[in-house]
Amino acid sequence: MASPTTPAGDRVAKVIARSGRASRRVAETMIGAGRVRVNGRIIDSPALNVTDADRIEVDGVALVAPEPPRLWLYHKPEGLVTTERDEKGRRTVFDALPDDMPRVLSVGRLDISSEGLLLLTNDGEIKRRLELPSTGWLRKYRVRVKGTPKDEDFAPLRRGLTLDGERFQPMTVTLDRQQGANAWVSVALREGKNREIRRAMETLDFPVNRLIRVSYGPFRLGDLKAGAVEEVKPRVLRDQLGLTSEGEAKPKPKRNRRPMRGRDTGR
Repeated sequence: MASPTTPAGDRVAKVIARSGRASRRVAETMIGAGRVRVNGRIIDSPALNVTDADRIEVDGVALVAPEPPRLWLYHKPEGLVTTERDEKGRRTVFDALPDDMPRVLSVGRLDISSEGLLLLTNDGEIKRRLELPSTGWLRKYRVRVKGTPKDEDFAPLRRGLTLDGERFQPMTVTLDRQQGANAWVSVALREGKNREIRRAMETLDFPVNRLIRVSYGPFRLGDLKAGAVEEVKPRVLRDQLGLTSEGEAKPKPKRNRRPMRGRDTGR
């Protein structure tokens, strides 16, 4: 129950994010641009609490009641961009999804040349939570590089390095096997900076010619085929993200997260 000094309800940007219309950060930008009305009046600050009794409109369209939070595993093929619209007219991840999929947001991105596990959600708050650096979700990749590296060559990546003024946190790197002129490497990291693995490997003169994300936190690609989508069961989603049945986060004892799918594949 709200105290006498705490307004009832939730912040309006959070409610917009829960509806799946946009992430909380984008919702705050929309509010600042005067694109959001509450009970017919344009608002210019996200510091407003709303309840179910309030009518919220974004660009003149009323928010619908939010669906329960949902999450999907998607095996992104190479050659798709992870944006809703592409200024160069390239095919996007969202163009390739099944017709019966609801409107979804991607959790982070994979660049056009990368493939593997991409998480999709209908809930902007889940997207925000999964992307926050403070949550430290471990992302694992199978990486094919050109050249004949030795294990000690990856020491700079394990220590962490700075490229063009941007600091990369230490990565876990394992040399798996040599395959002709290429080598397969397993990489794990806890941040998702733009083309981070590719840029780091290029500094060692081992250019990446294939990159597959095999897991994101407790969620694994497993044997999901390229282009296929699989929904995470609500019970598993609530357990892994610490949600109540209504989709809100709840305090939860810290524990080790166990992967929810089968073996990783380096296909």
